Amino acid sequence: MVLWDFDGTLAYRPGMWSGDLQEAIHAFDATRNISLEEIRPLLQTGFPWHTPEIPHPETAAPDVWWEHVYRSVFADALGHFGYDAQQARAIAERARERFVDPSSWRVFDDVPVVLADLARAGWRHIIVSNHVPELPAITRRLGLGDVVTTIVNSAACGYEKPHPEIFSVARKVAGHAEALWMVGDNPVADIAGAANAGIDGILVRTESPDVPRRCATLYDVVRIVEPPS
Repeated sequence: MVLWDFDGTLAYRPGMWSGDLQEAIHAFDATRNISLEEIRPLLQTGFPWHTPEIPHPETAAPDVWWEHVYRSVFADALGHFGYDAQQARAIAERARERFVDPSSWRVFDDVPVVLADLARAGWRHIIVSNHVPELPAITRRLGLGDVVTTIVNSAACGYEKPHPEIFSVARKVAGHAEALWMVGDNPVADIAGAANAGIDGILVRTESPDVPRRCATLYDVVRIVEPPS
């Protein structure tokens, strides 16, 4: 079984959260020209994954999760640019619509081939991600639903990587897998979190000298999890 991070590992959204909010502001008010550099510092706190040590099972319902994000992130960020509460709410709703729209996401070129090759070799795939509640629908629309067995999503289970409980949930989903790997682009949330749960990890698309197994692309992952017999 391979546990895969989603954002930054299997797929990406150009501009990420800053780009999403910038697009939503522009759609609401085309007269404003707010740069990513102005937005980015305002989104560095408040999301559930910024405090992974704090469980949040109470936000498991999608609308409750997004309301938390609105209150803890978007309201202050948009207030910083002078929008009142009503305007901020309207912009935040646009941001949600745009972020969960599968057409806003891109699958990395190496993903379909590698996941299919590993599946044919007998490996099953689970996504373990700190993400929005709509992740399962995004994954299906991106064409990954046929090869991904299930999704362990922080928004649904209430635990953010590297919290040990989300990896405990993943282990239960994996059952009695003969081999278990975690593949992700974050050395702390993915690799250190998995290691603390007794799961070997492979860092991809990111440089970190402290991680023993690193791959530039997913093609290299195959050579690690499927060594020559």
